[in-house]
Amino acid sequence: MNTKRIVITGGPGTGKSSIINELIRRDYTCLEEISRHVILEAKKQGVDQLFLTKPLLFSELLLKGREQQYTAAANLNAEVVFFDRGVPDVLAYMDFIGDSYPQQFIDLCKDLKYNMVFILKPWKSIYTIDNERYESFEQALQIHDNLVNIYKNYNYTLIDVPFDTVENRTNFILKVLGL
Repeated sequence: MNTKRIVITGGPGTGKSSIINELIRRDYTCLEEISRHVILEAKKQGVDQLFLTKPLLFSELLLKGREQQYTAAANLNAEVVFFDRGVPDVLAYMDFIGDSYPQQFIDLCKDLKYNMVFILKPWKSIYTIDNERYESFEQALQIHDNLVNIYKNYNYTLIDVPFDTVENRTNFILKVLGL
């Protein structure tokens, strides 16, 4: 089976996880965002903000996890697999903080290609800050711009998901995919 890999991306607090949860509820195969897992593991080891204190290490852990998800998707026996963020997101966040990254990051973005990328714009009325999300809404806008630039640099056509209810946003994605 030739599994289609579909990315749902966007800055923090744009509703990605809510859409992923709705897709899971509808019995679609989804691979959830791994950054919260990495953050929580670091906190267990006494590092409060791994992304802020060791951004390269944090990004390497994310990249490794996303590469594993990409590879695992082929063995999930699903026609379509949805990803809560893709490999290029790592580079967008590194660009956001102004940090450099090794050639390996760039090579993975070139080698691991997704079939389609849906992007969610920052939405002020649903934006909240929590223990793992520390960016302001203005920073979320900057991250969005970085995501758009990175994905376009790797020749993706981004599909904007309109502001709407979780159900309607999910319906929009499925309609575009012909599902």
